[in-house]
Amino acid sequence: MNLEAFVLGSGGMMPLPYRQLTSMLVRREGELFLFDAGEGTQVSIRRLNLRWKKITAIFISHMHADHVTGLPGILMLSSQVDREEPLYIFGPPKLADYIDQNRRLLDMYINYDIIVQEISERTVVWNGDGYSIRAFPLRHTKMCFGYSLEEAPRPGVFYPEKALSMGVPRGPLWSELQSGKTVTLPGGREVHSSDVMGEPRSGRKFSFVTDSLYFPEISQEVSDSDLFICEGMFEQGLIESAIDKRHMTARQAAQIARDAGNVKRLGLIHYSPRYADRELKVLLDEAREVFPNTVLTKDRMCFPVEFVD
Repeated sequence: MNLEAFVLGSGGMMPLPYRQLTSMLVRREGELFLFDAGEGTQVSIRRLNLRWKKITAIFISHMHADHVTGLPGILMLSSQVDREEPLYIFGPPKLADYIDQNRRLLDMYINYDIIVQEISERTVVWNGDGYSIRAFPLRHTKMCFGYSLEEAPRPGVFYPEKALSMGVPRGPLWSELQSGKTVTLPGGREVHSSDVMGEPRSGRKFSFVTDSLYFPEISQEVSDSDLFICEGMFEQGLIESAIDKRHMTARQAAQIARDAGNVKRLGLIHYSPRYADRELKVLLDEAREVFPNTVLTKDRMCFPVEFVD
């Protein structure tokens, strides 16, 4: 089962000719989930040849322009096809009003249902088949949320030799054991799934955090992330500016990843426009001093999120 994360835009505050505003798209099998929708989001979706009409839900971190100005375009783009499924949109207060006002003032043609759910506290906002998406509060100049997509634990490894040694013949009974059931053999003896299976294995986890002051509790929310995308807007020498604007430095993002425990990879995002691409290395170097497995996200970069057994 594939899980991939696409960087649609990596910039903060204003778009640059080579860097669009922050947005991530996660594809899990046939479902697409959009996290933030900065200006130009639909351009990257088209350039990556992603099936934009299959976007299942959108998750907005906060109501600042550089995170929502791409949303009207996405809504109108989705009306270019015969969409039967509703589009779900989650985010902080005023999100519904923003969408309603845009639809009214722009006289949008929308041929599908839009279901907006505003959130104000830590909560599970989406439950899917074998996974969930949770929102958790951040600390910015407006109410702001991070999000984690987390899969349920997977069954352990099945050991055929154990099943055979316990007298379970090849066939349907093996499937029942692998699905967690207990089977009864001729003669009445029971064989439990735990007799032939290893310990449950973790699913995958994707976490997205942008526009927040550093605070230690973020680490608890993103622990065990296979891919943790986090703003690294400033270098450490500009920490006072970061605090004043309620943002983070790259080093602070790395500190969260280090302290979270079992984060596999950190991707920095939401760079200040003061940094040209060639100047981003200072952010990467500072982050890697704290968390070595850090990368700089770039527009239209793809991150496959693999199982780790």
